[in-house]
Amino acid sequence: MENHTIYYDTITRLTTAISHCKDPEEVALITAESVKTAFKLKGCSIFIVDRESRELGLVASFGLSDEYLNKGPIHFMQTINEAKDAVPVAIYDVMDDPRIEYPQEAKNEGIASLLGVPIISHDKIIGALRVYTEKPWEFSLNDITIIQAVALICGMAMDMCRMYKGYKTSIEILKNMRGKNSYGSKKWTPHEGVPTSVDPSICDY
Repeated sequence: MENHTIYYDTITRLTTAISHCKDPEEVALITAESVKTAFKLKGCSIFIVDRESRELGLVASFGLSDEYLNKGPIHFMQTINEAKDAVPVAIYDVMDDPRIEYPQEAKNEGIASLLGVPIISHDKIIGALRVYTEKPWEFSLNDITIIQAVALICGMAMDMCRMYKGYKTSIEILKNMRGKNSYGSKKWTPHEGVPTSVDPSICDY
């Protein structure tokens, strides 16, 4: 993974692309595709924490099969703890790590190593970003740092999109309320109801 030129170029391109997004899911999809492609990975997936079910819900993925993505629920408290402890988790061998909930499915998918980092926004953990490699990989500090930076950008952009959508919804609600409660003006306009034959001077106020 380690290539500083790719790192900077990826951050620039990703930030530019998602700055035009208005939907959180679009941000997640662009992020997943950009990370997978730029770093030549097996795949990348983005999850959001469901506080009620205590599960990580898949928002976007790129490079992974539907069969693997639908393997089963990912439990927030039992799985890899990047989204619980707010620390990155690097797994060298998915077949030999108790934190992997579905090791056989990962093997069948052709996944050897995994890196998971938390997605944080406003000091709150809102999800996780995971990258997968086909060959065993010892993730370097630079690898982890760049993926953390991408996750941070993704989290902020998703939050901005939510606020934008909330703002638009609020505006629409206010418009509807105003439409229902507004009435025609009671004020008489200068020429209202005045015959055209009347001398215009009488309408001057």
